[in-house]
Amino acid sequence: MKLYRNLSISQKQVVWAWTFLALPVLFYVVIRFYPTLNAIVLSFQDWNLLGARTWVGLENYDKLFHDPVFWKVFKNTFVYLILGTPLSLLASFTIAYHLDKIRFLHGTLRALYFLPFLTSTVAMAWVWRWFYQPVPIGLFNNFIASMGFQQIAFLNSTTNALPAILLPAIWAGLGFQIIIFMAGLRAIPISYYEAARIDGVSSWTILREITVPLLKPTIVFLVVFSSISFLRIFDQVFNMTTNNPGGPLDSTKPLVLMIYQTAFTSYDMGYAAAQTVVLFSILLVVSLLQLRIMRDR
Repeated sequence: MKLYRNLSISQKQVVWAWTFLALPVLFYVVIRFYPTLNAIVLSFQDWNLLGARTWVGLENYDKLFHDPVFWKVFKNTFVYLILGTPLSLLASFTIAYHLDKIRFLHGTLRALYFLPFLTSTVAMAWVWRWFYQPVPIGLFNNFIASMGFQQIAFLNSTTNALPAILLPAIWAGLGFQIIIFMAGLRAIPISYYEAARIDGVSSWTILREITVPLLKPTIVFLVVFSSISFLRIFDQVFNMTTNNPGGPLDSTKPLVLMIYQTAFTSYDMGYAAAQTVVLFSILLVVSLLQLRIMRDR
């Protein structure tokens, strides 16, 4: 107590700050850091949840990099990322750009676009699964058949299954991205647009030279957020391919689903941990790229 009285005001502020931060920091260490470190250690061991852990060194990683299923799943994961991120950003920006100009029922339309983001992913996946069913159940195939065309095997085709799952995943995240884009658009000073219109600058030039450059922080955030979401995609795939998780011939299986099956179907926790470390490394690289881009700005 005497030591505390001898502290300066700034030092007392530091003490109180750490006092209030102690519990959240402890909680974060226990919930985040310890499981992460434990998973890294487990990736060098063999464990089936029941017996004792045995040290196997790099055996799990050697098995991983010689596993053709892993490389198929690795490719699928990046297909989700490479297709999903630009398509979702382009769609959400287009909607936000035009929605920002609407004044009639603006709040209602914004809420309707945001509603899918609040919907349970499991419920949404099962509704879309119903849409994709063959005639006479599926909504899409009923419409296609009524037009005189041959119905499409959406979820039972190695070609169509991944895009069929990617579409609702993009749709579910549009609402959040639209709201963020609209916040970024509202933050741009209107004086820039007024000066451009006085100079007779076209709408396309304004979009390319003013709007998009000033939205760079927003775009960077959404690119990283969307990338992490697609790299961790699981719920849509698992629920839309319940009868055959991962789709026909693993054509839709992402890395998170492979980790789940390895851990809780095969009970090979060490191998699942090695897969988790790979996924963690990918997510870490994406996050570091975000920090680098923001620092360059």
